[in-house]
Amino acid sequence: MFGLSESTVYYMCQHPVDMRKGINGLYKLVRSEMKMSPLTGSVFIFYGKNHQSVKLLRWDTDGFVLYQKRLEKGTFEIPKFDEATGGYRMPWKTFSLIMQGVRWSGSSTILKTRAST
Repeated sequence: MFGLSESTVYYMCQHPVDMRKGINGLYKLVRSEMKMSPLTGSVFIFYGKNHQSVKLLRWDTDGFVLYQKRLEKGTFEIPKFDEATGGYRMPWKTFSLIMQGVRWSGSSTILKTRAST
């Protein structure tokens, strides 16, 4: 079952990804570019060039699950990456807000809803 919760670890790819990639293509990105094992049960997050689509890849005990969300209006806000670690480990709260389309204004704690385009 594809359950997302606070106890799950979330990692985001550092660059936009071709949203035509499926499980095998995203698996290869996790191994080669993110230098991580996709078999840990963590959720790996990939976003498209226009920030309207997000894909999630997760190992689920006996196979991979791929989840995709595409916004009809607006864009997903992508958090800033930590260049020192070469990645971004995302807390549940941040992930949950992004998936709801809530815009997180950088260093401020004010939340804003995304603007329609």
